[in-house]
Amino acid sequence: MSKQSNTTEPTAPESVSAQFSEQVVDQRLTPNPLSQFSMDTDSLRLALVTAQYALRATRQQTPPTLNKPTGLLVLVNGMEQAGKGTAVKQLREWVDPRLLKVEATIGSCPLPSQPIWQAHTKVMPRHGDVMIYFGNWYADLLYNAMRMATSDSDNEQSKNKSSKEKKSLPIDKWQAYLEQQLIKLQAFEQDLVANQTRLLKCWFHVDIETLQSRLNDKEADPHFLYQIDWNSQKVIEKFNEVATALLRQQDDWVIIDGDDKSQAADQFCHEVLHAMQTALVSSKASSTETAKKQKSSDKSESNDQTNQALDLNAFKSVKIPKQLKTIVNVDIDKSDYRKELAEKQARFAELLRARNGRHVVFAFEGMDAAGKGGAIKRLVAPLDPREYQVYNISAPMLYELQHPYLWRFWTRLPNEQTNHISRVAIFDRTWYGRVLVERIEGFATRDEWQRAYDEINRFEADLVTAGTIVIKYWLSIDKKEQLKRFEERQDTPHKQFKLTDDDWRNRDKWSDYVQSAADMLSYTDTKNAPWCVIATNEKRQARLDVLDHAIEQLSLAYDS
Repeated sequence: MSKQSNTTEPTAPESVSAQFSEQVVDQRLTPNPLSQFSMDTDSLRLALVTAQYALRATRQQTPPTLNKPTGLLVLVNGMEQAGKGTAVKQLREWVDPRLLKVEATIGSCPLPSQPIWQAHTKVMPRHGDVMIYFGNWYADLLYNAMRMATSDSDNEQSKNKSSKEKKSLPIDKWQAYLEQQLIKLQAFEQDLVANQTRLLKCWFHVDIETLQSRLNDKEADPHFLYQIDWNSQKVIEKFNEVATALLRQQDDWVIIDGDDKSQAADQFCHEVLHAMQTALVSSKASSTETAKKQKSSDKSESNDQTNQALDLNAFKSVKIPKQLKTIVNVDIDKSDYRKELAEKQARFAELLRARNGRHVVFAFEGMDAAGKGGAIKRLVAPLDPREYQVYNISAPMLYELQHPYLWRFWTRLPNEQTNHISRVAIFDRTWYGRVLVERIEGFATRDEWQRAYDEINRFEADLVTAGTIVIKYWLSIDKKEQLKRFEERQDTPHKQFKLTDDDWRNRDKWSDYVQSAADMLSYTDTKNAPWCVIATNEKRQARLDVLDHAIEQLSLAYDS
């Protein structure tokens, strides 16, 4: 972290400045056994602040540390009047409040065309931070499940009263929905943990009698977490049924008894302390493991047999397909091109505007100077600029590196919770940088980029399942054509900005990029989001092929 950045954050106490010294680890950073909450208030407060500053220090860059920056996200859910607010208030009083972020949402119906977690990604904690999140994606999930469950019950009771009423939902509709969403959320959360965001999930519970004794009025309060009437015993029983189904499917929740709010607050603080300490141990272990693997990898480069053994155990590259090695050269008449281009652009715009609000995500990848920018320019030419957003993705900023690597793409997805009217996102370079440039340049460890194939597939599957149309392109040219285009850019004043020193250096790693592209296409060409490979040295043909594929994919999406 730069000196300028350090001046904006609180300074750690001197006793914590010796990052992961033996004394600090032994005395205060070793996970406290949760089986016996024996720490008195002063000891607990000191341990919390110590762990809080030590966790923040994992992202320090000056002086350099070996730690893997790790954040902690605490999800707070459960019954109303179960002591959630009291517990978080006490925690904030006991730690440095400047380093504890608190966010809260009220459950609402998940929006169409986006996964249930998407609306919450902007508030993810940075690595090194602790964040408490009331409500979160589980509030939305429970709100929708309760809406379905009560609708099922009402329809079941009234189905014999009137034959003219709408057909009732199946009695297990909410259960199937809940089970499906919990599977997706579990995978999403596992990916968070794998990318240095630890989770602590706390469920506060009280019995019905205690709840009713704490309610101050008899009116339903729309500001309650899940927007349900907590005065209704029938509603509470249904909520408990839904909550039980959730807790049975996910065994990583910490159940906190809110009968005594003071004891619940103490337990919550102990749980947060333990989670911070576990995150600290994890950050140190991850960095040590990374260093060992990097050292092993460096040695293997000078030992062919060792290198082969590592590849066989960890990852197998695929055979490079012919279309990435043999680029077809075609000629297209300029007047014919213009006529076809206008026709295809008109058809594309017509289909795009007939999508009934569905989100569309275009992902463009390819070799340097393969024509991604030109293809995007022709793609958006018939559209109103307010209809779409184009994101030119380059190296991540420091604040982006302090989040899971997919975070900077989550936050750029079309989002109905914003005031922007555009629902089309076009990415010039994408999340696939993890398995391309980050793999080749060593910005991601072997484990990180190999794990990314599955993480990306889950990410895209979540988008498609929610209704988003995902269209992916890989543009290929041969090495000779790339050199020609580089030289043209160098000699053209208004195109010189497109050419960088990195572009020239990357030419020396041409074969590595082709192999990485082949692996990427093989491992991430899915039914949910298939790749379209456009391999031609003719720019005009590539642009027409992009439009043809977009028209085809939009037509197929509407028919499905």
